[in-house]
Amino acid sequence: MNLDRGLWIDHEEVSAQGRERLAVMNPYSQAQWGTVAVADAADVDRAVASAQRCFDTAWSTTSGYQRGRLLNRLADLLDAQAERFAELETRNNGKLYKETLVQVRFAARSYRYYAGYADKIHGEYLPLDNPQMVDFTVYRPFGVVALITPWNSPMTILSNKLAPALAAGNCAVIKPSEFAPITTLEFAMLFKEAGFPAGVVNVVTGAGDTGAALVAHPKVRKVSFTGGNLGGRKVMEGAAVRQVPVTLELGGKSPNIVFADADIPRAVNGAIAGIFAAGGQTCIAGSRLLVQRPVYVQMVEELGRRAALIRQGDPMQPDTQLGPVANAPQHTRILGVIEKTRSGGARMVAGPGGAGQQVPERGLFVPATVFADVRNDMDIARHEVFGPVLAVLPFDDEDEAIRIANDSEFGLAGGIWTQNIARAHRVASRLECGNVWINTYRMGAVQAPFGGRKGSGFGRERGSEGLRAYLTVQNVMVNTAETDDDPFSIRT
Repeated sequence: MNLDRGLWIDHEEVSAQGRERLAVMNPYSQAQWGTVAVADAADVDRAVASAQRCFDTAWSTTSGYQRGRLLNRLADLLDAQAERFAELETRNNGKLYKETLVQVRFAARSYRYYAGYADKIHGEYLPLDNPQMVDFTVYRPFGVVALITPWNSPMTILSNKLAPALAAGNCAVIKPSEFAPITTLEFAMLFKEAGFPAGVVNVVTGAGDTGAALVAHPKVRKVSFTGGNLGGRKVMEGAAVRQVPVTLELGGKSPNIVFADADIPRAVNGAIAGIFAAGGQTCIAGSRLLVQRPVYVQMVEELGRRAALIRQGDPMQPDTQLGPVANAPQHTRILGVIEKTRSGGARMVAGPGGAGQQVPERGLFVPATVFADVRNDMDIARHEVFGPVLAVLPFDDEDEAIRIANDSEFGLAGGIWTQNIARAHRVASRLECGNVWINTYRMGAVQAPFGGRKGSGFGRERGSEGLRAYLTVQNVMVNTAETDDDPFSIRT
């Protein structure tokens, strides 16, 4: 397979001929299997103009009922081709095929979910003190929105943004990660097949300069970004120049807290799923495992044993448990973090060179790594690794667990393992994070809002909150009086 793709603008593929190209790599085979074009400022302008034209002439006057029908048709097409999209996603970012297949079907579910909302967007009547004034609110779309997505879960994260944006009546220009752009380009083609008007969805590929040109475009009225904190700050700075609203979903260093009364086998499974599923390349990874001292040794020993048994290999094979990391820069960075941590005082109980761990000869692989006796002031506990690397920290009591958990610039997610329901609710209420799991970890639902606090960003995706992020409120006040008041009087 060798895919060479241009841009997608106004329901047509724009030839990449004459443009700079980016290689599309397979992190397992380490072979190039395609290229994509690099969009410049003129290309971005053309894409935004297409979206604006569609909004002005077609999409803004399309009824919510019809928008919902189109979104359901899109979901049908995506479901029918789920296996193909999952294979492309795995080939592009190295995630296990069995996970990318679930993620593609989750994306289809998102488009169905927001299809149901499309004809139910309404304001409310507001009774005022003055009975001669009639007041009501109306929810309006922004117009053209910019959606910038990362490389770890392109299809799912795009659906978090695009499904509510379209249901709300916006048109979109998408900038996928330069490391994993293929599924976004292929998916955009389905909009033409589904019967959407030309220009409702456009895709510009490239790196940071392309994203910056999109954020800076004067006709973009809303920006949604998922990615690293440095990229998030740049997006926010660019949008601030034009005072454009932004939704940011950024990094995490999420605490997964195990109390001594927890069901320990379930907690071990939850810790493994929290950090090694998706190769740890997820913003909600439970990368800081806080364990109460009475069960600390037991947990560390079991985690080390289980980590050493995790099977690495071809992400397309059903028995593979850990695929390669997504790209070469990330691979180099993760191995550097592991080496720095080994020499910095933490105790490695599983990882590179560990007993029983077999690393495939080819591919960008990092073994499942567990560090014990980590302090919360160590780099591995402070900074996002975004790989299969777990830091285990001991704690004595509930107050100490909460203090350690909240002592972070991030605030995306947290987990609590306990059989004491009162403690579970008490601790959840004190955690400074946007998402809390109790006796589970890394579960998601299209109905459940998702987003962070502090350095993990702001705004929410999914659920009804995700829809409101793509709507602005307009207030309408009607004077029903037969005569006008004194123009110089106070009008209330």
